[in-house]
Amino acid sequence: HYYITNNLRIMILLEENNRVICETLKAKFAAAKPESVNIAAVDFDGVQYQISNPPNDKGIILLSARMGMFEDLVAHGVQDLLQREYGDALQATPEESYDVTLKFDLASLPADKEALALKASLLKRNCFASVFEKYFKMQEAETASDKTAVVHYHEEEAVYISAHPDRVTVIFSTLFKDPDDVVIGKVFLQEFKDARKAHQQAPQVLFSYGEPPAELNGQPGLLRGDNIGYVTFVLFPRHTSPTNRDNTINLIHQFRTYLHYHIKCSKAFLHSRMRSKTSEFLKVLNRAKPEAMTEKKFGVGKKF
Repeated sequence: HYYITNNLRIMILLEENNRVICETLKAKFAAAKPESVNIAAVDFDGVQYQISNPPNDKGIILLSARMGMFEDLVAHGVQDLLQREYGDALQATPEESYDVTLKFDLASLPADKEALALKASLLKRNCFASVFEKYFKMQEAETASDKTAVVHYHEEEAVYISAHPDRVTVIFSTLFKDPDDVVIGKVFLQEFKDARKAHQQAPQVLFSYGEPPAELNGQPGLLRGDNIGYVTFVLFPRHTSPTNRDNTINLIHQFRTYLHYHIKCSKAFLHSRMRSKTSEFLKVLNRAKPEAMTEKKFGVGKKF
């Protein structure tokens, strides 16, 4: 889970788009003639996708998504953002059991089909972006939010966002299901916290275990316990400005996924090293030969 550049180890960043959606739509958009499609895909945070055709119409492709956080995002302008990003492709009424549906007519696709496929694969990211854009604009106007946005982005976990005249505070709650994850997670989060010492432009990062930070006092449904962590990002105007906000959203919206992905990679690496070392020990034991038993005499006429 690292790559090497200029003798430095850099942690891998996950793609903000869904690769399955992107590659599937690219193939269907570039096909010589319309083809039937019926593919189900999943994404991090429990997001589910469906790519299909309407009955008896291969010339139309429908991309539908279902996500647990969508209801929380409605109050923060997610429909307006999706309309801005996808225009006429956004359907007023999504498919049954889904939260949002995009419709693509293969007979009237734009010239840059790959860019369209990429934008469609950013559907989850663009939905999540609505709440961040709203609060970033509040900070840009130097106004404080009257209430904290709460988005239940993952099972039992939430993100809390509030705007202030000089900053935006983003707090993630995260649940560690394995005690080992708590230990490894602390190491990663300490690295985030210490990064600001070397990179002054980085956001301030704070983290705590067991108890929620004081900024969340009064919020209902807060998790508590030894396996509960709270990670706070303090974003300053340089992070929320119009020139940088897209990159900030790309990075911060998948922080939970990024953290748990690298925890799992670290555990897999440790296990592989343990297996490798165990294999070496076994080889040493197999090569070992016990010394031949010899008789030793102790005193006259006595052998042991």
